[in-house]
Amino acid sequence: MIDKCELIKTAIDSFTKFGSKRYTLDELATSVGISKKTIYKYFRSKEHLVVESVAFLIDDFKKEVNAILETEDDAITKIIKIYEKAFGRLKHFKPSFIFGLKKYYPKANDIFENFRNEIVNDTIYNLLLKAKQEGIVKTEVNLQLFCGLYFKRFEEVAYRNSNLVEEYTNEELLNHFVVYSLRGISVSGYKNTYFE
Repeated sequence: MIDKCELIKTAIDSFTKFGSKRYTLDELATSVGISKKTIYKYFRSKEHLVVESVAFLIDDFKKEVNAILETEDDAITKIIKIYEKAFGRLKHFKPSFIFGLKKYYPKANDIFENFRNEIVNDTIYNLLLKAKQEGIVKTEVNLQLFCGLYFKRFEEVAYRNSNLVEEYTNEELLNHFVVYSLRGISVSGYKNTYFE
């Protein structure tokens, strides 16, 4: 019999491929070989499953972020590595997953928004502040404005109109969304392997 964690992992795989609204609990039950009734033993509703799935995705990504933060790399490299991981994950998400949260699952969307704000306003901002204090980032850079312009809602930009995540490689997206922006605010003479 499938356990709750396996069910969440299967749901995540399907929600991110097909969209959380479009993919039904009947389809999930069939794919794992259980009855829909069994799903309800673990989750009160589909919304509850979507909320837990988003929370699981976030917790999993936070582990990767924490591992990056524990490395000895400088702050700019840590930011680039965090977004490198994020773009790697976005390759597996259909736009309907991100936009479906906002439209159909407000509780899950709130969890996602809080996490996104935490990453940008706390983690990324603090890394930029550290880089500025270390003389890596130009003194005149307004870090809050920079974060707002370059790091908030990058996945929405990537999915707007055409799906940039499907059209371009992770490296191209990382360079254009993150690396070139960070290079622009770094002091001359600062060396970073991503800048070469």
